[in-house]
Amino acid sequence: MRLKTAAACLTTTILAAAGVPALAQDASRDVTIVLAETVDVVEPCMAARQDVGRVISENVNEMLIEFDYVNGGLKPRLATEWSQIDEDTWEFKLRPGVKWHDGSAFTAKDVKFTIERNKNPEFSCETGGKYFGGMEFSFEIPDDNTIRITTSPAQPILPLLMSVMPVESAAATPADEFTRQPIGTGPYVFSDWQVGQSITLTRNSDYWGEQPQVEKATYLFRSDSAVAAAMVDTGEADIVPSIALQDATNPETDFSYPNSETTSLRIDTRAAPLDDRRIREAMNLAIDREAMVGTLFPADAQIATHLVVPTTIGYNPDVPVWPYDPDRARELVEEAEAAGVPVDTEIRIIGRNGQYPNATETMEAIMAMLQDVGLNVKLDMFDVSVWNNYFVSPFVGDAGPTLTQSQHDNATGDPVFTAFVKYASTGAHSMVQDPSVDDLIARATAATGDDRTKLWQELFTKVNTEIVADIPMFHMVGFTRVSPRLAFQPTIATNSELQLSQIGFK
Repeated sequence: MRLKTAAACLTTTILAAAGVPALAQDASRDVTIVLAETVDVVEPCMAARQDVGRVISENVNEMLIEFDYVNGGLKPRLATEWSQIDEDTWEFKLRPGVKWHDGSAFTAKDVKFTIERNKNPEFSCETGGKYFGGMEFSFEIPDDNTIRITTSPAQPILPLLMSVMPVESAAATPADEFTRQPIGTGPYVFSDWQVGQSITLTRNSDYWGEQPQVEKATYLFRSDSAVAAAMVDTGEADIVPSIALQDATNPETDFSYPNSETTSLRIDTRAAPLDDRRIREAMNLAIDREAMVGTLFPADAQIATHLVVPTTIGYNPDVPVWPYDPDRARELVEEAEAAGVPVDTEIRIIGRNGQYPNATETMEAIMAMLQDVGLNVKLDMFDVSVWNNYFVSPFVGDAGPTLTQSQHDNATGDPVFTAFVKYASTGAHSMVQDPSVDDLIARATAATGDDRTKLWQELFTKVNTEIVADIPMFHMVGFTRVSPRLAFQPTIATNSELQLSQIGFK
């Protein structure tokens, strides 16, 4: 929906940086998109990362199955149909006649290669680590256009899992390193990457599907929301997928929409003083979340208790919101200190520049609130390439106790995309080591129907109230600025992908 209420302008709008060419209006079928973070990798198996997914997913590399973010449910993409053979095995029929951008044929061998690449521990692929953790795969390929995938444990939602994995060419993808020139089957060819400056995609004239309207897309990187938003006003850009609420002031170009992102800080439960539950509880009580609504975060943002949104199955409405109670937080810190917990040990907040609008200001506010209740907290803000080393296993060694800024996207509605990676003992983002949590995750992943819902609810109760593994913050609302010359409506998917084929011209 269009932005109905303009947020009060908290910063002065800054003119776009000098010297940037006015690309958006030079060619009527070319578009320029401005991203808040510099894309440092273009490997499709990293497309679960927001900055990579917005460029690669369904533009260059396609999924087997596409999730319909508007109407819900699954629809064919590179797979035309799928069926469950038995409890452990699904069969996927692949679209015939599809060609990779280098002209070679897309076959079932490419699907097998992609899954194995995502599971390869040497690569630390974000998609594999986030979505395929704890699963083992085996394959049967009866012919080039058929693949049977067997999983252990059984995956009753395997087709949904296939909607988050961009498929790669077995022949054209480097075997031992991330690709710098992704070859896909999608409607756009990866044409140019000026590292740190821009990425260019051009329309694939041999695409198997309908030809999109956009002929070329150029991606630029600007960390300042006001600068990026001004570039649309001056005709230098067409879309800024994420702007801050204080910059969303024009009802003709700015759109607000509920998204699937949940902001939080992950707690390193392994290191003192954060290994003491009293300290983890105190930190949650120290945060004045309500004061941030309408200032640092949109007025429509919802205070979170989970890392999944309330529309996700297994969300437990009985998990309470943490109240703002700094007095009780101070008492807990004092109790922990009296019990010998080293509460004066420095705790580092590991922040990520541009992760969401006002990300730095939010971390600064949280640091001050934690210091106010007696904790020794320091803030380090990093670009994504450095931050990722703290966030994804294997973690930076000798980092000390850390709180890591996080924003988690679960748009497809099942906790399987959240639970393992965030809370399992071997999860790529997890700092929880609890056999009972591992057991809950395994049982919920294999369950169906009401049993699945109940087990996920039990898990979220445990990690959010008993363990206190996170500082949950907000279920987010997004703001996108769109040039008046485009016909484009942002959706919940805009956080993780931006399909150029969905953009039209007025």
